[in-house]
Amino acid sequence: MPVLQIEHPVRDFEAWRRSFDADPIGREAGGVWSFRILRPIGHSDYVIVELDFETEDEAASFLEKLRAMWVDAGPRLGFESPKTRIVEVLDAATL
Repeated sequence: MPVLQIEHPVRDFEAWRRSFDADPIGREAGGVWSFRILRPIGHSDYVIVELDFETEDEAASFLEKLRAMWVDAGPRLGFESPKTRIVEVLDAATL
């Protein structure tokens, strides 16, 4: 399972969250079937998002759409160059 990881500082988490929840490029239509929003403990000015996809092509295509959106929205929401990578889940378990 491919996972698109995105991480970056945020100036205002609540404003960032409203933008995320508005879903301007359509996560479900873009192939996202699950997501997680994480934040390092003690760092309310930083966010990590993990988006799960069925295929690597879906993840790569979605990342390109995000990059185009970030040109305008990133500076307005307090970030400019998110760190991104597509990783593969090799194993997972719930204990």
